[in-house]
Order: sequence, then C-alpha cells, then structure tokens
Amino acid sequence: MRGLAVVIALVAVTAAAAGIYVGSVSKSFTDNVHREKLLPSYPSESASPDKEAEGSDGSKPRSNGKTAALNYVFMGSDSRDGKDAGAGRSDSLMVMHLAADRKDAYLISFPRDMYVDIPGYGKNKINAAYSFGGPQLAVATLEDLLHSRMDHVAIIDFDGFIRLTEDLGGVTVVNEHASKSRGYTFPAGKITIKGDEALAFVRERYELPNGDLDRAERQRLVVKAILEKGLSPETISNPAKFTAFVSGVAKHLVVDEGLTDNEIRRTAVSLRLNANDLHLLQAPISGFGTVNGASIDVVDRTRMAELAKALRDDTMDEYLERYPGS
Repeated sequence: MRGLAVVIALVAVTAAAAGIYVGSVSKSFTDNVHREKLLPSYPSESASPDKEAEGSDGSKPRSNGKTAALNYVFMGSDSRDGKDAGAGRSDSLMVMHLAADRKDAYLISFPRDMYVDIPGYGKNKINAAYSFGGPQLAVATLEDLLHSRMDHVAIIDFDGFIRLTEDLGGVTVVNEHASKSRGYTFPAGKITIKGDEALAFVRERYELPNGDLDRAERQRLVVKAILEKGLSPETISNPAKFTAFVSGVAKHLVVDEGLTDNEIRRTAVSLRLNANDLHLLQAPISGFGTVNGASIDVVDRTRMAELAKALRDDTMDEYLERYPGS
C-alpha cells in the first residue's frame, strides 16, 4: 500500500469544521502542505477539451469549464520524506470523483498490474508510468484510459500518513480474509489497527486469495476508516486533536500547484457529504494474464468504457447501481 485519498479526507473534515475553528485548521494545512508541478503541461489528446476527442462510445470528454464535478488523482510515493514527488515509485493509484452536487464521492482503485497504454512508451503495467515519467505521465496515462480530465493530484508518503492512525487511537475495519503479516495476526471480522500493525495490514497481498486486488480493497477500507474517524464528533469537537490531524496529513502531502488554499476552501464549503457517502470501487478487469513472464491484470474494455462515460457525464451513481460491489 502506498496510495491514499488524503485530499478528500482533508477537504471533508475541513468542511465539517467550517464555522467552528476553520481559521486554525486552514493555517495548520497551509503551514505544512507542499506544492509542486504534478499535472501534465498539456492534457493528453483524448482528454483535451480543445480537441473535443470522443471516447470509444462516442461521448465527449469532460472539461473543467463544462461541469462542476471534480476528479482527483491520488498516488503513493516510496520517497520516505514525502516531500519529493519525483522520488521513489508509485505503488498504487486511485481516482476520486467528486460529484457536481457534492453529495457523493467515488474512490476508484487502479490495480498496479493493470496492463494499459502508457503515452510514448506503449503497453505496460499502469504503475510503470510513474517510473517512466513521474506523476505527470501517470496522470496522462489515466486521462488516456478514461478520456477524462484529471483536475488535481495529491501524492502521499504512506509511512508518514499511517502514523495518523496512532494519533486517532486506531481505526476499525471489517477484514474479509484472515491473514498474518510482519508478526501481526489479522482475524476475519471487525478489527482495530494502528501504526505498524495498520501498515502491515494494508501491505499484505501474498496471503490473500486475490493478491493485489484484495490488498487494494484493504487500502480503500483503511482510507474510509481514517475519514470516518477524522469526521467523528469526538475528533471534530476537540480543536487540538482535529488540528493535529489536519497538520499531520498536510506535512506528508504533496499537491499540485493548482490546489490552492482558496480552491480547497471553496470545495470544502460546497460539500454535502459525510463518510457514508464515500463509495469504494475498483477499476474493472476481465481477468489475469502474463506478458514476457510477468503477471498482468487484463482491462475489461467494455466496463472501462462505461466507467469512463460515467466519469465524464457525472453519472457514477448509475454505474454503481449497474455494478454493485465493484
């Protein structure tokens, strides 16, 4: 595990605190966050609103000027200080779609072995894009795959982020598959984890029946658990605890230059969602294969086209209704 949807958690909890002590919360974020150039200089052709490129289903791509929906890209970094977006490698990749009415958010995991077209490099595993061209190429790869513009990017140093589970007193998740890892035992059912134990939980894949896919599911569960704990009345009603949580997130976070304080504040005050409105999905695959002896996840092209259209049309609720449990 490396990639976490940190910005949506931060935006949501900031919104929840609006009118209470938003000034100190905002300052705790501003004083700790790092900003770098993370988006491509030019959108990929298939995602460019100027090109009006069509998806495989003939629909038009979403552009920033035509809808209030937002797409965030979340990547993990193996860089241990969390401040150098070009260091290390990306071990997981997520897209968070925030609906135009701000009532729902959809967190979509892209398995690292998903075999896709990487602009300028041909077919490869999706996590290779980061190695080849940093966050800019990883974003371009997603834009080509989804025929949609990605609005913002956040990169998190996972080791730093996972320590937030200690500050929150642990987080609770429902574990589907019992496993053991790094000296810890994780029984099936409801478990509470924090610190190194939580890190072991989200990194394990070899003991899980579906390997990296189950690991991605654990990632999503922990993301949601952290969000729920950060949004809990216990945390929000405690100014010191809540402000420490926000600053803890920010100091291990790198965001794109366009994700300014004003942009975060504007998005935060528009939100109409809570932790239960964050829906967890996996990008569709049709099965597994090998290329040159390496295991790959094969893209389900039909469902991927449907997912892409749902992102462009802001109809993710309809997609999730067609494919519950995605």
